[in-house]
Amino acid sequence: MKEISVASDIVPLSEFKAAISKWLKTVQQSGQPIIVTQNGRPAGVLLSPREFDQLRQAKLFISSIQRGLADAGAGRVFDTSQLKVELEKQRRKRTAS
Repeated sequence: MKEISVASDIVPLSEFKAAISKWLKTVQQSGQPIIVTQNGRPAGVLLSPREFDQLRQAKLFISSIQRGLADAGAGRVFDTSQLKVELEKQRRKRTAS
């Protein structure tokens, strides 16, 4: 994501409402988020669907890493033979369904 430009990426709510189509097209074409303000304060952020998906995937990835690190720190780990047994159990459950 690029740096936010105060001159072009921050829009008052009244201006946003008056030209929603224009702002949607701008966000989709540039990939740059638009910050919408209300009474001079940030009120929302408009993202392209692609940017939203990328942020969501990054969050899920980071969350997965954090869970893995927490499991490792708590000793919830498998050695290779234990992992093979667990994977085989899961395969059997899926094929039995």
